[in-house]
Amino acid sequence: MGKVKTHRASAKRFSVTGTGKVKIFHSSHRHNLGKKTSKRKRNLRSSAILGDAMTANVRALIQK
Repeated sequence: MGKVKTHRASAKRFSVTGTGKVKIFHSSHRHNLGKKTSKRKRNLRSSAILGDAMTANVRALIQK
């Protein structure tokens, strides 16, 4: 029987915390930074916890 493979693109973007929550990093922090305010860029630097609706989908992709 075949094995279920990890979705590698998702594994590079998401990580699972010790309590089982999915941690994500904000997008829109790569280019066009001159038009964004300092407050917006500062908030994009930090990580965030994925919402409950998408957590089950992402955990199935990265299998953790």
